Amino acid sequence: MPDVRSGLDLDNGALGLLLLAIAAGSVLALPSAGFFIQRHSAALVVRTAVCLDAGGLLCAASGAVLGIVPLTAVGLFCYGIGTGVWDVAMNVEGAEVERHLGRSIMPRFHAAWSFGSIAGAAIGVPMAALHVPIPLHFAAVGVVSAAAVFRWTRSFLPVVEPEPGESAPASAGSAWLEPRTLAIGVMVLGFAVVEGSANDWLSLALIDGYEVDHWVGVAGFAVFVSAMTTGRLLGPNVLDRWGRVRVLWATAFCAALGIVLTVFGTVAPVVVLGILIWGLGASLGFPVGMSAAADDPRHSAGRVAVVSTIGYTAFLAGPPLLGYLGDHVGTLEALLAVAVLMAPAALSVTAARPQTVRAP
Repeated sequence: MPDVRSGLDLDNGALGLLLLAIAAGSVLALPSAGFFIQRHSAALVVRTAVCLDAGGLLCAASGAVLGIVPLTAVGLFCYGIGTGVWDVAMNVEGAEVERHLGRSIMPRFHAAWSFGSIAGAAIGVPMAALHVPIPLHFAAVGVVSAAAVFRWTRSFLPVVEPEPGESAPASAGSAWLEPRTLAIGVMVLGFAVVEGSANDWLSLALIDGYEVDHWVGVAGFAVFVSAMTTGRLLGPNVLDRWGRVRVLWATAFCAALGIVLTVFGTVAPVVVLGILIWGLGASLGFPVGMSAAADDPRHSAGRVAVVSTIGYTAFLAGPPLLGYLGDHVGTLEALLAVAVLMAPAALSVTAARPQTVRAP
């Protein structure tokens, strides 16, 4: 992000507007994601999405190097389409696998996503330090990612058609009218913004707010992702012991506290502690929301698609809006607005209580 901002000579507000290209692509694609998953399978949707992502990243990076904002915007738009449908497809597949296994593992699936972020940050630190051109960097990442996706989607669960006389899965459209599903969506919305704001703005907030080098900002993001990954790896054990509601209340409090410490810490140990607590607090809201939406296997696909759509829209649309706020109050201080979102998220946590499903 720092290289893109400097390459295009943008302030935070303009950068936030540019990031809306990702949100626009995803928001346009998300409503149809469930339809394509049901019609063509999650595996095929993921394979198509990784191709869109790889091409979009290369296009965006080329635009940043050449100083062509429209080219970068087009690349980010394509990236948004690919990432949006990919995210929904993976959550639908993950919920189905969790249902087949009969135990809580969704947080660990999301930990795998976090491992990817850690790997990206680990690669990004030396790349930034060595000033490797971002088109070369993104091209290599795209090729490796596509190869891995095409290999591992072969292990996805086979598509199972309804038995004769069995009702077809409910559509995502009907799930939009369910109060419990929408309440879970509100909860996930808050946690998604908490996570997405760190992904997009934590590095820049540390650089601008504390005047540290670029690599220090990237390292701060790596600390956040490491803490979030740890929370997701340990999450199933904690959830089994204390239950969804208590754990989610605790994580909402931790997320808000961590942001406050990050903004007002002033000294490195306190700021690092704040980032760690922030990461732990952001770790479980999204994956537990997916599990809660899938409690009833007869309607899981539509409900997971709806909650994923709400969460991912917030994940993308929330952070760009912080850019405008950052121009008025500072990039670091703007993060306090994210902490406030934990209030409605905490009030919606009870909707994630395990649902008792009656046999049809």
